[in-house]
Amino acid sequence: MTDELFTQIITPTTHDLGGFKVHRTLPSKPRTMVGPFIFFDQMGPARLTVGTGIDVRPHPHINLATVTYLYAGAIDHRDSLGTFATIEPGAVNLMTAGHGIVHSERSPSAEREKGPELSGIQTWLALPEDREEMDPAFEHVAAADLPIVESPGARARVIMGELWGAKAPTTTYAQTIYADIALDEGGAVPIDPSATERAVYLAYGDASIDGIEMEVATLYILRPGITAILRSSGGGRVALCGGEDFATPRHVWWNFVSSSRDRINQAKEDWKAGNFPKVPGDDKEFIPIPEVPKTVSYP
Repeated sequence: MTDELFTQIITPTTHDLGGFKVHRTLPSKPRTMVGPFIFFDQMGPARLTVGTGIDVRPHPHINLATVTYLYAGAIDHRDSLGTFATIEPGAVNLMTAGHGIVHSERSPSAEREKGPELSGIQTWLALPEDREEMDPAFEHVAAADLPIVESPGARARVIMGELWGAKAPTTTYAQTIYADIALDEGGAVPIDPSATERAVYLAYGDASIDGIEMEVATLYILRPGITAILRSSGGGRVALCGGEDFATPRHVWWNFVSSSRDRINQAKEDWKAGNFPKVPGDDKEFIPIPEVPKTVSYP
């Protein structure tokens, strides 16, 4: 039955970042992408110590778009376009790197004073080849502007793309589906064949797909064309993601994604040489390029 539903089941690599954990399922050795999704990280859930917070210093990206979505807490985003935006639960931050952008992510001061909560998912989307070197951009979509589809015991927020007859206003560069599904006790929702590649991920609580119990922090890649029922006995939170199958592979090295390894190597040299733009209001620190990055693709 498992083989009939899933092409792959990807268990996470977990990193302890001091005070909270990050569970990463993409990229992985078994698989690099699901539709345009090439990076999938769950942050937390965690409650940090009063007076502390997350401080992701300025760092670069190319040829991708980052999507940040929170279940709890808040994060201040700053980037080299001059953007400042605070993301809160249910909203979306979409940052398109294009030919190059630098950004930082930090806990707001108000959150630090009470001991920040941190819970959410950050994904990266590969850009189509003809858009990889586009101009950088930033887009914030408020929670109130994202459509919600409700059924008995289930509530799904459409983050990107079109699902269950509702379409999100968030910009997409390739066919993309992305939704946050909250299941109550006994709640259920159908997962229709809305894209070539689809995956479901249990962030917390419990859920099953056609009676097969899901493990927390695990990515289940659905077979193309199947319809399945997602159900929870005690309540859970599930992410659905996917989209079109990219015809050409993408490479990942640290924070860089591209269809060209030479382009990634150029980005490495540009960051070392200080050729990327600075982040206004957060230009005193930066993350140096690692000798051995934790995020890589496996050819």
